[in-house]
Amino acid sequence: MEHRQLGASGLRVSVVGLGCNNFGGRLDVEGTRKVVDAAIESGITLFDTADIYGNRGGSESALGEVLGQRRKDIVLATKFGGAMDEAGILKGASRRYLIGAVDASLRRLRTDWIDLYQLHFPDPLTPIEETLRAFDDLVRQGKVRYIGCSNFAAWQVADAQWIARTHELESFISCQNEYSLLERGPDRELIPAMQHFSLGLLPYFPLASGMLSGKYVRGQPPPAGTRMHAASQLAQRYFTDARWDVIDRLTEFCAARGRTLLDLAFGWLLARPTVASVIAGAMKAEQVEQNVRAGRWELNAQELAEIDRITAQDVGR
Repeated sequence: MEHRQLGASGLRVSVVGLGCNNFGGRLDVEGTRKVVDAAIESGITLFDTADIYGNRGGSESALGEVLGQRRKDIVLATKFGGAMDEAGILKGASRRYLIGAVDASLRRLRTDWIDLYQLHFPDPLTPIEETLRAFDDLVRQGKVRYIGCSNFAAWQVADAQWIARTHELESFISCQNEYSLLERGPDRELIPAMQHFSLGLLPYFPLASGMLSGKYVRGQPPPAGTRMHAASQLAQRYFTDARWDVIDRLTEFCAARGRTLLDLAFGWLLARPTVASVIAGAMKAEQVEQNVRAGRWELNAQELAEIDRITAQDVGR
């Protein structure tokens, strides 16, 4: 397994990471254990979760239970800021909420520290300086090693980095945003901003919610039990003629090279600027192994240029 620096920090992560959003929800503890075992055996070191995953706390609890002594051997990343109650009161990035949120995550994860603590969503009600000062305190206390953001726009990233520099506070080392062959929006502003500030990108939904996995067929309804079947709004967003046209051309590109769409999804992301690790969820050990193999395709410059031409009309760009 190849490893890369996360941004300009000293934190090294495996180029394929494990998204833990299925733990404590779609996967019970034993199912979680099998996936975690397979990930560690495959050389994956980056495990990414969030306090809201698994019906609010379930993912962190399951991960904490199955890791045991192996916790020290991995890079444990989690997120806070999403609503942890039905009323939408327990959320945000205020100092008051952040301090309580990190302690709750530490308890669920059964650990004394979090390697990468990320603000899951921007909080329009809290000045980012307040959040960064609280983050800075947590790093100094040893509860958190590094900090990152998720779902930030380019201007929000720039604002946070300048405030951190101006006030000599701990600054973000990474961004976690949706990015894939079917969602290339970050190319416009986010990735240039990240390059300027030397941040690492952790793309989520690398398979475009399964569109690049081969499990869906044009003109047919999504199979029962899949993400698209459970979330009709996702199907409406992705099941468009424009996206299917792109997938058809990408499929031809892969077939000519004896590869799969899964291989391309991972290989292309790992060839993009700032990408440190591709985070992908898994329901079974076999999926973990497939993801690891997919991360080994190194695309050449000519192939990357052809992919740019194929995806040039993608509505997500």
